[in-house]
Amino acid sequence: MIFLRQLDVVLLLLALPIFLAADQPPLGWAATTIAWIGQKALQAALERKAANSEDPKHFFRFMAGSLIGRSWLLALTIFAVGIVDRDAGLAAAVLALVVFTCYLAISLIMRAPQNHSERPL
Repeated sequence: MIFLRQLDVVLLLLALPIFLAADQPPLGWAATTIAWIGQKALQAALERKAANSEDPKHFFRFMAGSLIGRSWLLALTIFAVGIVDRDAGLAAAVLALVVFTCYLAISLIMRAPQNHSERPL
């Protein structure tokens, strides 16, 4: 289970040799990797803080703020890299899209209902 939850990070690590073999700018890989790991650390910290909150409003504020803030962190990183080097920005955006798709799929699979047989008709 831990491997599945961290598959997005494994995918980032596997992308480095692909970037180098395809002669893509390493700046795109580095920026996406740093931003992705940073946003995951921010997510973990805010989820812990939200879990400790007894007020449901605070919980949802932390979670909504986490989602918005992490998205902006990744988007602004890609944008900044694109300003410095357009090819690196494109490579960073494509890598972020692939990693996010993996993260979303794994998140949906991990949160899927475990017992489908008890569903009402």
